[in-house]
Amino acid sequence: MPLEAGLLEILACPACHAPLREEGDELLCTGGAECGLVYPVRDGIPVLLVDEARRPD
Repeated sequence: MPLEAGLLEILACPACHAPLREEGDELLCTGGAECGLVYPVRDGIPVLLVDEARRPD
């Protein structure tokens, strides 16, 4: 289920503060190689905890 457009516009990566983009059930940091964390979206709720994020494959 996609996030509301207004919500995605105000969300930022908690690690580097770069904007996030939605891809499937995840939010990807657009901060580039220095960050690039991937955050899960569970039941339509973004989990923006660095401890829950993963590095991209």
